Amino acid sequence: MEKVDDYPVSRVPLNVRMPFLNVALVHIGMLTALDQFMLGAVLGHSMTLSQAMLAILIGSAIFGVVTVGLGYAGMKEGMSGSLLARWCGFGRIGSVLIGLVIAVSLIGWFGVQNAVFAKALNFAMADKLGFGASAALSGIALTLLVAFGFKALRFTAKIAVPMFIIVVGYISIMTLSGHNITELLVSIPNGERISISAGATIVVGGCIVASLITPDMTRYSQKGKHVFWMTMLSIIVGEFIVNGLAIVIARALNTADVVTIMSQAAGGIGLVAVIFSTLRVNDINLYSSSLGIANAIEGITGKKLRYVSITLIIGFIGTALSVAGILDRFVDFLTLLGVLFPPIIGVMLVDYYILRTHQTLLTASRAKGELPTSEETPLIGWPALLASLTGAAIGLAFEWGIPAFNSLLAASVLYWIITYSLNNVFYTRVSKT
Repeated sequence: MEKVDDYPVSRVPLNVRMPFLNVALVHIGMLTALDQFMLGAVLGHSMTLSQAMLAILIGSAIFGVVTVGLGYAGMKEGMSGSLLARWCGFGRIGSVLIGLVIAVSLIGWFGVQNAVFAKALNFAMADKLGFGASAALSGIALTLLVAFGFKALRFTAKIAVPMFIIVVGYISIMTLSGHNITELLVSIPNGERISISAGATIVVGGCIVASLITPDMTRYSQKGKHVFWMTMLSIIVGEFIVNGLAIVIARALNTADVVTIMSQAAGGIGLVAVIFSTLRVNDINLYSSSLGIANAIEGITGKKLRYVSITLIIGFIGTALSVAGILDRFVDFLTLLGVLFPPIIGVMLVDYYILRTHQTLLTASRAKGELPTSEETPLIGWPALLASLTGAAIGLAFEWGIPAFNSLLAASVLYWIITYSLNNVFYTRVSKT
């Protein structure tokens, strides 16, 4: 691991960028995991097949566009998502808030994933440990592993991604071999019904945090086309294949409980898949939340706290959340993320690609391999914060259409209008003087 602790508040130099497969496996791993399997099971248990696939298609389209845009910016600038926000409308203090929002959401994801891990572990131990002790044990073990940084992510991804895909394929064959596939596809779901708009928002909520933290991975990428292809592969494998199989399997077993699905269909092999998948995804959750906290601390105090120290602290917080029962609020958690994060991403994309407010500054500092100085960096971007909060409020308040897209579009348009208007007022005043 590099002495700079994975470059939490600096650009990743070109000479340490990695080949396509190294970064792509980590990114694909975010959407080929238990959270996607859980999401697919929820959709299959609560929606018809056509409704579920339409929700996945809409959510994937939103995710794909914003992820490629943000991932390319991260690759070009060599910055994490929260750090990039400083020069994409939010300013130093605004990016601190973004870093904290990312960290809080990922700590929540850590709690959800660790709860699934603990449930599987407790099931394997015949309830000898109890859920609380299992959650504490698994959370501490995962936290210590992630302290090794990005190299640990690559190592676990190389093992866990293929294993998870193989086990999901095995489970699919074992579960569906005794069922009439056509009947399963046209059967009426038994769970509480979910609308297409709500389903699409849940799909976005399940992957939108991955979009915002994509620069955390693509800052290690060598080429822009790598960003595009890793995003497309993540969508194909994670959203359509994993979710699609989970939909059918959930119907076959008449449950949305992931551990039940895994244990009933594959026994010990399924539990191993639960453990390794959770291990890999929680690596990413802690890794990116640590980068967000590092950016927040440096933005407020100017000090660079060690990556390992941050990881240990937030890992223990995430473990506490899993013990407290965050898994029981999974759908509510996804719905909130589905309207909270798209506005932030929309503002960043509008600023970076359309308004280009700091392109000259970024280009000059990029040529030197440095960040813009504190004096050159705006303190806080009020228009960006106002637009993001307004977009999130619209997404939560109005259920027509797709709430995730509503919040994204509202924030993007509002930010463009405010910034464009302020710039016109400024230039008008300057020209008069």
